[in-house]
Amino acid sequence: MMQERRNAPRLQTNLNVRWETLHTGGRGTVCDLSTSGCFILTGGEVTPPELVRLNIALPSEMATLWGTIVYVIGEMGFAVRFVFGSDADEDLVQRLIASVY
Repeated sequence: MMQERRNAPRLQTNLNVRWETLHTGGRGTVCDLSTSGCFILTGGEVTPPELVRLNIALPSEMATLWGTIVYVIGEMGFAVRFVFGSDADEDLVQRLIASVY
């Protein structure tokens, strides 16, 4: 059994996302979200610890976040740990979480 490594509570979500790495990109759904990362249901070949840009659709804006791919579940999707370049990025994640409630 895999040890639980999450340090932040997770919310079940259904947010549309476009993602892009240096080598590939795609569309998917953010199915679970926390202040530190998310899981994306999608196809595509990605490899940890690739850097990924996420464009997550909110009702009033497009949220752009960066992260590193933590692990991949084949044919299902991948987990991302957010990389925050500024306080504004962290505020954006808080707005994302607030939009789910």
